[in-house]
Amino acid sequence: MLHMELVLPSGERLAVPTLLHYSDQDPFAVVFVFHAGADRQVRWVLDRDMVAKGLRRPTGLGDVHLRPTGSGPDAEVDLTLSSPHGTAQLAAPLGVIAQWLGRTYELVPSGQEAQGLDVDAELSRLLRGAA
Repeated sequence: MLHMELVLPSGERLAVPTLLHYSDQDPFAVVFVFHAGADRQVRWVLDRDMVAKGLRRPTGLGDVHLRPTGSGPDAEVDLTLSSPHGTAQLAAPLGVIAQWLGRTYELVPSGQEAQGLDVDAELSRLLRGAA
């Protein structure tokens, strides 16, 4: 559990308990689960490599943008998420995200994500769901 901060337009910051999740069953993705109250969670699935790039330079497409800010122990990663319900800007300590993300690459190294996937089984599962 990590405490990210929701950055309000006024500049005020509110702590948002956030669970970071990774599974080798979906090796291309990382999941951020924001706890927005006692009984409400907001779940965003992000591209793992995009998050890694966002720790080094501004990156993102569409609804997700990341950029590093600051330096040294005060460095942060800013995460901007957009949806039909609005836009949220969040900040987290860059070192904490980098350390966690590094552990995901220890589990499934970059470039080896597809080795554990059974493409035929996944395609069958998707087609059954579409029928």
